Amino acid sequence: MTEPSNPKFALELLDLCKTLAVNGGKTALAGRLAGLKQVETKTTSTDMVTEFDRATEKYLVDEIRGRRPNDSIIGEEGASIAGNSEITWCIDPIDGTTNFLYALPGWSVSIGVSDDQGPLVGVVYIPSLGELFHAVRGQGAFLNDKQIFCNSINDISQALVCTGFSYSPAQRTIQSKRVAKFIHQIRDIRRLGAASIDICFVACGRIDAYFEENLHQWDIAAAELIAIESGAKSGNFSGGKSSPKEFMITCPDIYDQLSRLVISSSSND
Repeated sequence: MTEPSNPKFALELLDLCKTLAVNGGKTALAGRLAGLKQVETKTTSTDMVTEFDRATEKYLVDEIRGRRPNDSIIGEEGASIAGNSEITWCIDPIDGTTNFLYALPGWSVSIGVSDDQGPLVGVVYIPSLGELFHAVRGQGAFLNDKQIFCNSINDISQALVCTGFSYSPAQRTIQSKRVAKFIHQIRDIRRLGAASIDICFVACGRIDAYFEENLHQWDIAAAELIAIESGAKSGNFSGGKSSPKEFMITCPDIYDQLSRLVISSSSND
């Protein structure tokens, strides 16, 4: 039996993920409350990074490397370590940096762990809310250790749908026009600003669906597993396999309905 197929091993990874996410998140929150000193841009003038994004990633990487030196690690702020085990860590030290910058509560520490079969463990911690979401493959989804489930609506007109917009101004214009074409056919739209939180909110029933494009693997690595374990359905906009390029997660009975709305509203007509 290989390590990743051992249920005890998965729970050990979960405990480590929880510890790292909570410690990293609490330290980042305390730092933000004390004030920011270094704020820079990355891909565009609105794609921000702070000293706490980098410090949190360094803490996570150092701890993982110290405890599991043979694992691979991918991180938003540049971590790229090729290991020789079957385990890969995908970390977003602060998902929702713009929210973090403005001292809004909607940011998280996201840690996903996968093996040769796919996502194995997912943990998303929201420090400002004191909320810790987690899942282990095949064992359900949990919020602060209480099992959670996605909603069960079947009428898209009653769905509260969340989305996100690109850092590129031109892309935001295109994306907002798409939403404007179908907003009258759903309950309403939300834009919260952190993909991992959006996905977890589908998992616990705070929203009914979320879709976005041109994400990164670290945005969804942990949260997608949590949402799937809650009973939600994931895929791309047209019903194929999900990817960071096109990602959609919904209550299962409205997936096809939202897919049709997004696809039909994506034309230039």
